[in-house]
Amino acid sequence: METITVSSWQEFTDLSLELDGWAFRGQQDANWLLQSSLTRYLSAFVRDASNWRVQEQRAIRIFRRKAHTYISDARVLADDLRCLGLMQHHGAPTRLLDFTKSPYVAAFFALERAVSQAAVYAVNTPALYTDRAVPATTPDLTREMIDPRKEGNFEKYFLPDVNPVIWFGEPTEMDRRLVAQAGTFMVPGLLHQPLDKIFDHYSSDVDLVRKIVMPLSVRDEGMRSLYRMNITNASLFPDLEGLARSIALELEVVWPRA
Repeated sequence: METITVSSWQEFTDLSLELDGWAFRGQQDANWLLQSSLTRYLSAFVRDASNWRVQEQRAIRIFRRKAHTYISDARVLADDLRCLGLMQHHGAPTRLLDFTKSPYVAAFFALERAVSQAAVYAVNTPALYTDRAVPATTPDLTREMIDPRKEGNFEKYFLPDVNPVIWFGEPTEMDRRLVAQAGTFMVPGLLHQPLDKIFDHYSSDVDLVRKIVMPLSVRDEGMRSLYRMNITNASLFPDLEGLARSIALELEVVWPRA
């Protein structure tokens, strides 16, 4: 994985233009691994990794049994990717990683609460669409083959936790938050390895993932620029919760008097 450290907001915007069509993820601490909330939770609280598969299945099963009392259309629970997306957006640990097609949205999530170096990860999704990037040991497991939107595929290719593959994309029907954030998901076939390490199993003639490190000195200019773009919690989370979260940034914004 190539790591690039930018020294200014302008340098970040210039670099993002070179990554047209890629997918991005912002993390407020550059030292954090590129891994899912499920992996972080299991690593901390379920030390025996041999139990991870069973525990993940149990969590999904319990959510499906109970979530129908809180949603208007329970059919969403039968769709694996939509069910996982619903779990993810309401705080449950899942193997999904939230990405966005916008480098600026990713920069917002990286910088908003950063108190040290932050990072934006970029994944070469155009290469993953084509034969330029395939799992070296299992080249037959193409993106189309393992698509978790197809019935039975999540259970077949992901829950066993043995396939060094990554699928990316969106559910067939997207919720408001996913639309507002230009969101997409990365779905890893392994829980015990970060995404960049899984990509090491791929055969490709191009870079598949890059890490853009953003020093704290970039934060002020970056957050002001994002504010002017209307990239805030209020726009990215179009509900009362998002509005309330956006007020924190208003505490920082002081416009110069004429």
